[in-house]
Amino acid sequence: MPEPLDTDSPAGGLTVGQVSARLDVTVRALHHWDEIGLARPSLRTSGGYRLYTAADLERLHRVVVYRELGLGLDRIRAVLDDGAADVSGALRAQRAQVAERIARLRRLGDGLDRMIEAHERGPLLTAEQQAEVFGPRWDPELTGGARAAYGDTPQWQQYAERSAGRGPEEWRAVTEAVTGFERALGEAMDAGVAPGSPEAGRLAARHRTVFGSAYFPLTRRMQVCLGRRFEAEPGFAAHYDAVRPGLAAWFRRVVDADARAHGIDPDTATWE
Repeated sequence: MPEPLDTDSPAGGLTVGQVSARLDVTVRALHHWDEIGLARPSLRTSGGYRLYTAADLERLHRVVVYRELGLGLDRIRAVLDDGAADVSGALRAQRAQVAERIARLRRLGDGLDRMIEAHERGPLLTAEQQAEVFGPRWDPELTGGARAAYGDTPQWQQYAERSAGRGPEEWRAVTEAVTGFERALGEAMDAGVAPGSPEAGRLAARHRTVFGSAYFPLTRRMQVCLGRRFEAEPGFAAHYDAVRPGLAAWFRRVVDADARAHGIDPDTATWE
C-alpha cells in the first residue's frame, strides 16, 4: 500500500506524472480513473494540463488503498460517493473473500508440497504403511532405483502427480490390481503359455493397462525397456521370481515377442 499521504502539495497542484510517482500508480491508471469519473483532477493549467489538488490526492489515496484490498472500481466509487454507504460492511465482506483466498492458496501450497515430495521419493507413505499396503516383499529401494533411472522424464512427473493424490486406500487398490496381474502371469507361465501366442499378447496388453493405471501410460517400446530392467536388475528380478522362479525372464520374452509382432525390434527399442 502507499505511504500515508502528504497533503502538502504545491499550491498549483501536481501533474499526472508527479502523482504517478507519489502514489506508485501508473499514468495509464490515472487517466482511466479520470475518464470514468472515479478520481478526476480539479485544476487545469493555462495550457490545458490537468493538475491534482490536495483533496484530489486524498481521494486517489483511498482509491489505491481500496483497490489493493481487492474492491472493484464500481464498489470503490459507491464507497466514496455514497454518504450512506456501509464502508465497514464492504470491508468486512472483502476481508471474508481475502480469508477464503488465503485458505485456497494454503491448500494449493499443501498440494504443491505433496507433489514436490512425491516427485522426490514416490509414494507418500510411511515405512509402516508401505509394508502394510505393498506387502512384506516390498523393497522401498525399488522406488529409488526407478527415480534414478526415470526422474527426469515426463513419465516420472506423471507418476509423482498421481502419487501426490493417493493415500493408503488408493495405493491398496493399485497394489491389488498389480498383484492380480502378477498372479495371472505366474498362472500363465505354469500353464505353458508360449511367448508370441495370442494369450501371451493379451497378457502384454493387460500389463500396459495395469501399469498405465497405476503409474503412467506405457507404450510397447517403453514396455520392452521395463522388461529388460525386470530381468536384469536384482531387485526387480527377485520380486518377480518370488511370484514364480524364472518369471522375470519369461515375462521379458512375452514382451519382446509382442513387440516383434507389432513391428518393433526389442534389441533397439528405447524409452519414449
